[in-house]
This record gives sequence, structure tokens and C-alpha cells, in this order.
Amino acid sequence: MAYEKRQLPKKSDNLSDWYNAVVLLAELADYGPAKGTMIFRPAGYRIWELIQEAMDKEIKKSGVENAYFPLFIPESLMRKEKEHVEGFAPQLAVVTIGGGEELKEKLIVRPTSETIMYQAYAKWIQSWRDLPVLINQWNNVVRWEKRTYLFLRTTEFLWQEGHCAHATHQESQERVQWAIDMYAQIYRDFLALPGIIGKKSESEKFAGGDATLTYEILMPEGKALQGCTSHDLGQNFSKAQGIKFQDKQGQSQFVWQNSWGFTTRSIGALLMAHGDDAGLVLPPRVAPVQVVIIPVTSGEEELAAARKLADNLGDVRVKVDTREGESLGFKINKWELKGVPLRIEVGKREIESGKFRMVRRDTGEVVDGEVGGILDQIQNDMLARQEKFLRESTYEAADYEQFKKIMESQRGFIKAFWCESKECESRIKEETKASTRCLPLDAKEEKGKCVYCGKAASHKWLFALAY
Repeated sequence: MAYEKRQLPKKSDNLSDWYNAVVLLAELADYGPAKGTMIFRPAGYRIWELIQEAMDKEIKKSGVENAYFPLFIPESLMRKEKEHVEGFAPQLAVVTIGGGEELKEKLIVRPTSETIMYQAYAKWIQSWRDLPVLINQWNNVVRWEKRTYLFLRTTEFLWQEGHCAHATHQESQERVQWAIDMYAQIYRDFLALPGIIGKKSESEKFAGGDATLTYEILMPEGKALQGCTSHDLGQNFSKAQGIKFQDKQGQSQFVWQNSWGFTTRSIGALLMAHGDDAGLVLPPRVAPVQVVIIPVTSGEEELAAARKLADNLGDVRVKVDTREGESLGFKINKWELKGVPLRIEVGKREIESGKFRMVRRDTGEVVDGEVGGILDQIQNDMLARQEKFLRESTYEAADYEQFKKIMESQRGFIKAFWCESKECESRIKEETKASTRCLPLDAKEEKGKCVYCGKAASHKWLFALAY
């Protein structure tokens, strides 16, 4: 694969063309042979591993254990929760033949695991002593998407899905909030992506749930991306699946449940938000290679100095580029495109002076200092730039005309009063393409009029064009 910048469309000219090209050129992923599928190449999968390592630590620290449940779900299980199966029906992949014979019961390829996990929970939970059940799994799911996009929307994707059962609704709600707060921390501290935590509208919530919390991220071009979700399932699935327990008073009760998930679409958000015309710009904490060391020539002295420097960097993820047949300029372009946070050049002049040339990928600045400190500064600066973008791209619309003007021009997040009727929500989306993203959790109750119909409204909701 060649790395010449002229092969990469400018992000500033066409975000979509740039995105598809940079994912392929940076060797993060490739198209799978089946429609809508994607191959994770090592660099792309490493980003996911780093996210997974950080998140898995938080999940286990909170008392949740990892397990694994089957990929195939009997159709009868999916049909036990009516709203759930109706919500997923258009995206289901169904197996009808196995071992050369027609199956007596169709098998659903896992789109999410509520039904198959809760069938087991119904067997495992008998008493209040069996609660809470706190289980997470790292797996793949399949949803038959009509329009696919590398990392952002593929037929098969990777994720984690947590599924917990509790004796009380309050305990379950606390887990729902914990999950979305944990996701926000991962997005901010590792992916350098700030966002808005909020509650989804009734029409946008998870199929079969009582309420959904979301983390909404603003992408370039002013479009919103749903970064992850955490769902209060109430007792809907426990009643459908018969998950009961005997409480301390000897009474039979249905458990309260929640589920929460974070997917590889987060990588797409990461790439799109931070990249520039030269290629990827990766935050150090999730960069497969944090520092690349490039010997200016292939001389033995320079190669030896480069390797020694790499050995002295300790836990830093470092790569020494000793590939032959490539010029210094070609190598610089290659690693810029791959988004490596810090580049160190080693030449005779640097060896003699004992001072190596270090260049930040995010700003292009030549810097001095300790490598670990520079990487931390890059991480912090990348988050700060995205926070500034989020602030400057969030608007308030006092009326529908102003709302439409914002959507026709700069887009971004729009705060506006909404009466919470499905009809107004649908009309706004139909006329402007803007959907309700969420009601921010910190939104204050106010007196106002719906931006569309003029009826009384008590909250300003967040609207945006969805990715």
C-alpha cells in the first residue's frame, strides 16, 4: 500500500471520501468479502484492544464479571418480548438450514443478547441471595444494515454488552448511570472525545426498555454520533422471561434489569473527529504506536542510536522504522498518515548534539522535553480542542425559523424547547432531517413553547443531524 499524501483526499474538501480512504491507506481495516462486513487489520484491532483494556478494568473494578453466551438465539426466545423483536426485526439475520437439513426452529444470529442471557438468568435466580447478577460479555453481533460504513456501521461489529439483574429498581438505575458515566470517562480520557450525556426520547429509546441514556458526540460537518447507550429495562424482560426471585419477606418478585453497550463505532468517531488533511491524528492513549523513531539514513551509527533510544523509552509503545528503500520524506508522510502522536528523527547531527528532533503529529510543532510528558500534553490538548469545537458548535433556537436556518448552514447541536409529542418530533425530522438526540441530564426544567407547535414545553432538548 502506498502512502503518498496526494492519494488521500482532503478532509476539508470531502469528509466521506477522506474517511474511507484514510481507513484503507492507514491499514486499519479492509472490506470483507460478504456485503457490509469489515476486516480489522492489526492496527485497527489494536486500537480496540487498548479501549477494551481500559474499559475492562473499570467494569471488573465495579464488580461486574465477564462471561460468554451463544451466538445463535432460538426464534421463540426473541419473540418473548414483543417490543424488542419488533424493534430488531428489520435487521435480523436468520439461519434456516443447519448440517444440510432445514431446522425445526429458526435461529437468530445475535443482534444483541438480552433474550438468550435472560433465559439463563431465569434458571440461575431463585432467591434474593442470588442477586445482583452482574455480567458483561465482549463479543460480536450481527445487524443487517442497508447502508454500511467502515467502523461506523457494519453488518457485523464488535462490542461489549453488560446485563445486570437487581432486586430493586433503584439499584438497577444506579447501574444504568454508572455505565454511561464510565463510558463518558473512556471517551474523554482515552479517545479525547467530549460529549453530552442525556436521555433518549420515547421513539428513540431501546426497543423493549423503559428508558435509554446516551452519550452524544459531535462530528465534523456538525453531525451527531450516538457513542454508546445504557438502558433501564425495568421489569419488561423479567416478566417476559419469567425471571423471579423470593424476596426477604418470602414474596415472589420480578427482577429489575439493565443493559449497556459500547461498540467499535467508537473508533470511527475517533478517526473522524481528530484527523486532518494529512491523515489520522491519534490520541496517545489509544495509539497502537505512540512514538515512531526514524533514522535519517540507514547508517549503522544511526540505527544503533535509534534502537538504544527506543529501549530507553520503557513502557511507551514505540516503533523504529528500519524499512529499506524508503526516503526520509516518504517515511515521515507514512507515519503522519498513520497518526502516530510523536515522531523522533535520529541523524548524525542529533547523535553529536545528544538532542533528537521531536515533532508532534497533532500540531506539527518541534518540541523538547520528556517523551511521557509530551504524550500527556498531546492527549490533553486534543481533548481541549474538541471541547472548544463542542462549545462553539452548540446553538439555541428560539423559534422554528432560526432552527431551520441553523440546520441549513452550520448545523451542530441545537437546544430547543420541545413538547415531547411524537408528531412534532416526526415533523421536525421530516422537514429538517434533525432528530432528537437527547435531553441532557443537567437540563433544567423551564417554561417555554415547543419550537415546532408552540405548545407548552418544560425542557430544552438537543437536536442534530444524525450520522
